[in-house]
Amino acid sequence: MKMRLDAALGKAGIASRRKAARLIESRHVKINGNVVNEKGFHINISEDRITLDDKPVFFENKKSYYVLNKPAGVISTAGDERDRKKVTDYISEKELRLYPVGRLDKDTTGLIILTNDGDLTYRLTHPRFRVDRVYEVTVKGRVKSESALRLKDGIVIDGRSVMAEKIVFKKSSPRRTVLIVTMREGIKREVRRMFKAVGHDVVGLKRIAYGSLRLKGLKEGEIRPLTKDEIEKLKGCVGL
Repeated sequence: MKMRLDAALGKAGIASRRKAARLIESRHVKINGNVVNEKGFHINISEDRITLDDKPVFFENKKSYYVLNKPAGVISTAGDERDRKKVTDYISEKELRLYPVGRLDKDTTGLIILTNDGDLTYRLTHPRFRVDRVYEVTVKGRVKSESALRLKDGIVIDGRSVMAEKIVFKKSSPRRTVLIVTMREGIKREVRRMFKAVGHDVVGLKRIAYGSLRLKGLKEGEIRPLTKDEIEKLKGCVGL
């Protein structure tokens, strides 16, 4: 299969097309052992050997599935022009084409799935499939039952009503409340914005489950491949 070199690097998940062009023009890329600095150079990804800083670029179609317990301060993206710590920095060299399923904001910790399975990613993130995302939420102050009911009835965010599917109180005091909140949509910073709307600042947010997958047993900053059983259950919850 022939394509432009910058597009090929994008297909391999190495970088965005714009960043790939800069890498090529800066002479970081070799084709069959020879430096190529033309982003429009055409290659055959089935036959040509591509290296980036002398490390091979892979295009195999094998599906891979990982779960990461994301620390705070790490961004949920496969590429970043500001060179911030990314979730993809935790995976091995041969798995550079993996992408996060959905996103957690920089300050949120917890479960994030990394895969190159596009069909599964689409179904896990699309609202039509109503996949549970479960969070442990710590907020300032004591959350009243009336506020929890408001969150379950729906809070308007960006012109649409967003609601919690389930709320369980874990700990409660005048200074702090810890809740387990189940959501089924992935609007940007939705949990923080919902609690803000009922008068509570979120001071801790951790995703502990996504669909059938649980975070249990994985320490912060640790990553592992999903088991065959976990993959089958995850696919099963979205009809694959």
